[in-house]
Amino acid sequence: LLYSKALSHATTGSEELAVCFANRSAALFHLGQYQVCLEDIDRALDSGYPDQLMYKVLLRRAECLLQLQRTQEATQVLGELEEKLASQHSLFSNKFQAVLTHIKDLKALVPNHQSNGVTTDSPNDQLQDLELCSQNPKISNASSAISVHLSTAKGRHLVAAEDISLGQTLVKEEAFVSVLIPEKRPLPAYSVERNWDTEVGNEEQHCHHCLLQVIASVPCQACSYTIYCSYKCRDKAQQDYHWAECILGNILLTLGVFANLALRATLVAGFAQVNRLVQEYYRDPEEKRNLLETREILHSSVEHPGKTEDHIPGCDTNGVYHSSYQAIFSLLPHSEHQTPEHRFLCGFTAAALCRKLQEMGLDVAVVGQKVPAEQCNAATAAEWSPELRALGVAMHRHILQLQCNAQGVCTIRATGIGCYAVECREQVRVASALFPVLSLMNHSCDPNTSVSFQGQTAVVRAVKLIKEAQEVSHCYGPHCSRMRVKERLQLLRSQYFFTCQCRACLQEQESEVKSILSFCCVHCRAPLQGEDVLYCLTAACTFTADRSRLMFQLQDVQLRVSKAQELLDAGNSDQAILLLEDCRREGRSFLSPEHTVLAQIEDCLAQAHAACANWSAAAKHLQRSIQSVEAHHGSSSVELGHELFKLAQIFFNGCFLTDAVGTIAKAEHILTLHYGPQHEMVQELQQMKACVTGLPGMKAVLKGDIS
Repeated sequence: LLYSKALSHATTGSEELAVCFANRSAALFHLGQYQVCLEDIDRALDSGYPDQLMYKVLLRRAECLLQLQRTQEATQVLGELEEKLASQHSLFSNKFQAVLTHIKDLKALVPNHQSNGVTTDSPNDQLQDLELCSQNPKISNASSAISVHLSTAKGRHLVAAEDISLGQTLVKEEAFVSVLIPEKRPLPAYSVERNWDTEVGNEEQHCHHCLLQVIASVPCQACSYTIYCSYKCRDKAQQDYHWAECILGNILLTLGVFANLALRATLVAGFAQVNRLVQEYYRDPEEKRNLLETREILHSSVEHPGKTEDHIPGCDTNGVYHSSYQAIFSLLPHSEHQTPEHRFLCGFTAAALCRKLQEMGLDVAVVGQKVPAEQCNAATAAEWSPELRALGVAMHRHILQLQCNAQGVCTIRATGIGCYAVECREQVRVASALFPVLSLMNHSCDPNTSVSFQGQTAVVRAVKLIKEAQEVSHCYGPHCSRMRVKERLQLLRSQYFFTCQCRACLQEQESEVKSILSFCCVHCRAPLQGEDVLYCLTAACTFTADRSRLMFQLQDVQLRVSKAQELLDAGNSDQAILLLEDCRREGRSFLSPEHTVLAQIEDCLAQAHAACANWSAAAKHLQRSIQSVEAHHGSSSVELGHELFKLAQIFFNGCFLTDAVGTIAKAEHILTLHYGPQHEMVQELQQMKACVTGLPGMKAVLKGDIS
């Protein structure tokens, strides 16, 4: 980590840069990251690594190649090293003999060298299962199983063109543009003693171009903020947009992710296309009104068979909806629903970007031919050029669009629990992006698809059976298993400007029973209902309670659970267990059995017992938590898949082999449905299954259990 930070501040072409790459390669070798180590060695050599130290990286390269079972290449590297040593005499005699002995030892390992099981798969290999079964001729990056429709009630939306099966990949789309979300961290406290900053945020863990997680970063050659996973990503970013963003520097961090996305979209598209669309869209108010009216004509697959994609905004002249800037530009900004204050702020942000481009002389390069910024003289004219105004109009439109059309890009990160014997995974938002095809999908509080990400590639899979002509939907955030219908409707209206009419919302509004039960009667354990004063649903019971008092009691329990988690993180498992048991006893006295807080307590108890290697108790508590998770989220939900993944690890570590196999199968099925077979969690489950089923006599035991 510290070597990576040093690389971001090293001068391009300096010896320090080469030495940092080489030293980081040594750390990567000891971590078993042999392929990445080889890449850093190449970077060190390309950066001018000193000749007198060359033997170090060449020896390390040979060792990596042996570990990767590339013995022929290893032999060649050792031969080159021997020739170099023979022609140079820069080493002391004792060091020279030590290097020769090391070479001899490595050569002896070549014939029978065995791999230690380290995988060398590239992150791109994980995309192989994302290929679509058949490409849609009318929608780029989409399956032929779906089609795009337009209606006055739903706007543009996706519909099943045929029956869609569970797990079927419907969309695989790379973001048109994406921007990492910087993590906010407090400034370090002043101290006389120097403490190295080893905390990392999203911006230091992911490539700023492709968003893949970075083990060994490649820094930008001009700024210390931006990093990449490879020279390829760095060069592509520099060519498309970073040539301008790098010079703007902190202004983009100050204005925020949406401003950065708006600028980047115009830079990637190129000014010629931006200007053309601005002129077409804003050339005449009356013509614009007529164009909008034409586009709002109701299209139906019944009334217009085979023509549902015609005249749909964002399509080209052939009626094909591409993942393109034209599709991005066609997304609705919903400016009529935005508050005047918000519209002003968006306009001010776009104007600030234009002014900064002008001040730094970048406006000439952006609207004309791209040339190095240092060759552009800063503009002094008070009036903006028509080209710069067109650029500002486009950026203003994009900033307005992003409230409803920006897609959060999420990744699954592991957080250690049970002293890292069992891993807990959580979903973390790392970037915001624009996906033209994904933006066609409407919201449902109980969606029939799941969206996952591999870098900046979004993959949409069916998590339910979807009948022909049924709408294909995904969740914008408010889900029926996590939020009451009243809260969902309020959030969707405030951010997306529509009233949800999905089946889940309609059913909950018609039902007299609340969708999420919170409190129960202290006498008969029946649910409590009401507003300020709660009453028992059992007719014979007269118990009542004040909601505010129960909410205060609930908050107190939650605070103590948080304290127990702190104790657990600090390694005080025994104290954490005592506090959690007390919280569970109190919670059971007034909370419904399916309450999420009780599930959280059981999950924390499982973590605490796993930390003590008490696998039986850990499994018992986690199974109770799983019952609540399944009741809330469903039997095929990703939340249940994550919990089953933890339970499989507990059974595996505790050597409860038959239970482990059954749990692994359930978790693998659910996680494959949501993430695909190449996801790291699915791969780990498959490795556990292979380990268990490979034990002597285990196949016969499992066969007997099944029969």
